[in-house]
Amino acid sequence: MMRLSPFNVVSLTLGFVFLYLPMLILVIYSFNASKLVTVWAGFSTKWYGELLSNDAFLDAAWVTLQVAVLSSTLATVLGAMAAYVLVRGGRFFGRTLFSGMIYAPLVMPEVITGLSLLLLFIGIGMDRGVLTIVLAHTTFSMCFVSVVVSSRLMTFDQSLEEAALDLGASAFEAFRLVTLPIIAPAVISGWLLAFTLSLDDLVIASFTSGPSATTLPMKIWSSVRLGVSPEINALSTILIGLVTVGVIAASIASKQSALRAKRDEQAAARAQ
Repeated sequence: MMRLSPFNVVSLTLGFVFLYLPMLILVIYSFNASKLVTVWAGFSTKWYGELLSNDAFLDAAWVTLQVAVLSSTLATVLGAMAAYVLVRGGRFFGRTLFSGMIYAPLVMPEVITGLSLLLLFIGIGMDRGVLTIVLAHTTFSMCFVSVVVSSRLMTFDQSLEEAALDLGASAFEAFRLVTLPIIAPAVISGWLLAFTLSLDDLVIASFTSGPSATTLPMKIWSSVRLGVSPEINALSTILIGLVTVGVIAASIASKQSALRAKRDEQAAARAQ
């Protein structure tokens, strides 16, 4: 086992301090009683109460949650289908173009993606709102889902599917009962990644949203431009807490699913 040198320990410590110290300071000042975010005036939770009574932030949070759930679900379905075609489809006409179109959003600047989608929606006469944001986020995040699912399908033992087919299962039944449960951790990871990207997006949503649909990142950005308020600190602390809990829960669930899938593979291999 490789031992950590003093240089590596110091570098790792400085890296964590650089990443997480600003978040820690933000969390501490979210409990500040003063209206000035840089002046400590005692411990207080009043800004959390002010935040929960702010209808503008609550409406933006609801829109963001709707968009994130819908877009991540659509992106997971489409991305998983694209990954299956790329890995299992073999060679077909237009494969190179199809692969390039799937992976293009990975390297495309978000401002270009947002602008192109805005021009598309204007060209087809679609009113901008929640639906356009969902379509934009689905287009942007499905490539990430495709990459995650493709990596799992490449290491998948196809003999398990063949065994199910030999036992009388149809192609769809083999996929539903054998393939999908095994690649489920990758599919769930792809959904969580798409969900996180949608929650965090500001640029694409700014281009594709309308007056009736304002996401939480857009609301935070517009509020910060007028000055950081203690409510922003409270909101950021809540988001940090939710993300932390979500990451821990997803890690535990993914690990359990992977262990369960590994046991199923071993059991199937012994049965052959």
